Amino acid sequence: MQPDQHVFTEDELLPISALQHLIFCERQCALIHLERLWADNPLTVDGSDMHSRVHDEDASEVRGDVRIARGIALRSFRLGLVGQADVVEFHRAEVGAGVSLPNASGSWLLLPVEYKRGRPKRGLEDRVQLCAQTLCLEEMFGIRLQAGALFYRTSRRRLPVAFDEALRKFTEETTQRLHVLLAQRVTPRARREPKCKRCSLIGLCMPDAMAARRSVTRYLASAIEDPAE
Repeated sequence: MQPDQHVFTEDELLPISALQHLIFCERQCALIHLERLWADNPLTVDGSDMHSRVHDEDASEVRGDVRIARGIALRSFRLGLVGQADVVEFHRAEVGAGVSLPNASGSWLLLPVEYKRGRPKRGLEDRVQLCAQTLCLEEMFGIRLQAGALFYRTSRRRLPVAFDEALRKFTEETTQRLHVLLAQRVTPRARREPKCKRCSLIGLCMPDAMAARRSVTRYLASAIEDPAE
């Protein structure tokens, strides 16, 4: 850590989940985390139910040489983040290769696993969320992790995620953007995009009505092109 690097206080910590909101849409992120607005749709309800079921299972479990911990509280004072890990697996390793655990002999390697309801996304939002959790774990345990996994319920498969330098850098840059956005306390203007149809906040955001200098002709044209509106 550089001597002049800012260390965040407890009150300055921002939720890891906000990173995913920011990557999806800056306005959505501001509506949720500045204006405290929220609305559910079937996708968000299904996702919340899935995470609740994951966290409601036994907090810890042992399967041979793997110990499974659920709902671990996470924080990073270096990045200013706080959150919760769905699952962290501790795999038995050679002595000295991992971390020590209370009430368990030997060394253990960590594997963070984040649960998602749908299929792998084209964007980086899921990987960034998992990487942010990993950066918190690294700070908490004083280690460096090489990989984690995203579990998608639709496919019932894990997608391995390597924490390479590119992903780490993008995650830290996104975290910095998040702090700047929320510190400025200005909600970005609405802008209509195809992804708006997937957003549960579309009724509160009103991208068509709130977009700046949007002409009636352009609005009618887009409405004709997009019957779902």
